[in-house]
Amino acid sequence: MPGRIARRGAALGLGAVWWWAVLRLTLTSDAGVLEGAVAASGWGLSVLPVHCVARRRAEGAVPEGRWRWAWREWREGGGGDRRGGGRGGRGR
Repeated sequence: MPGRIARRGAALGLGAVWWWAVLRLTLTSDAGVLEGAVAASGWGLSVLPVHCVARRRAEGAVPEGRWRWAWREWREGGGGDRRGGGRGGRGR
């Protein structure tokens, strides 16, 4: 519960700072680089979660451990395909 409160407090505080920067950029003539940086970084962070999906929910995600398996197969000279005899490996 304390972690949830801290996350919400941080989100509320950072949101207030972002709105302050945006309003200061739009309503005053003496806004500077600080306000611009805060507004730009807040916008960039807001776009990021749209493109992120948890691996287990992502369509076509590579299963965990697959790259370890492929590397081990390649080093041992095995085929690159789990069914055996596929493309990949050392080109035998």
